Amino acid sequence: MRLSPWRRARLAVGERLPPWVRSRCGMETRTLAALSVVLLVAAGIAAHQYATGRPGAVTVAEREVPAATPVASPSMSAVAAAELVVDVAGEVREPGLYTLPAGSRVADAIEAAGGGEPGADSAGLNRARPLVDGEQILFGADAVAAPVPVPGAAAAGTAGAAVGGLVSLNTATPEQLQTLPGIGPVLAEHIVAYRQENGGFTSVEQLGEVSGIGERRLADLRDRVGL
Repeated sequence: MRLSPWRRARLAVGERLPPWVRSRCGMETRTLAALSVVLLVAAGIAAHQYATGRPGAVTVAEREVPAATPVASPSMSAVAAAELVVDVAGEVREPGLYTLPAGSRVADAIEAAGGGEPGADSAGLNRARPLVDGEQILFGADAVAAPVPVPGAAAAGTAGAAVGGLVSLNTATPEQLQTLPGIGPVLAEHIVAYRQENGGFTSVEQLGEVSGIGERRLADLRDRVGL
């Protein structure tokens, strides 16, 4: 009689079991074989679950780090723009050329030159005026004799200056007006506002009508301004 493969497997398992196991368990060969098959299947399932349940290696995407932007070194022109050179002359302790930071004022240049000589008269010098690169500062009796260069202004003899080097009351910029003795930023703006409101100056004497300019200051300016 030909046995089926399943029956042959059960008989083979039963024959391989020790006799004492079969006698103590009191089980037939068929029952033991079936139990063995169940245990094998369960072991296979457990092994599969263990293998699939283990944490796998996680691949972390590499984060792209942006390349550092190179910092441009300051150019020579930028360094030069941060400084200015002025000539301090007159009654100062150490006259000469001085390199000062951009934005410095007349007072800074005088201090760099060691200050004024004892007894020097600088009443007509505006110490609060910002410096311009390449200008000359005269401290003392001739403090206002040197004209102040104005960046972007027209060349000498053009707009802003009248015949003979006088400052034009009708065309001078506020910066050019500040080159006059006793004229600071506030008075320069008053002069510009007056000519705008009245259509310009028709005579130098009208300068005395500007707020802040009295008879004494007008006398100092009369020979220095024109129309």
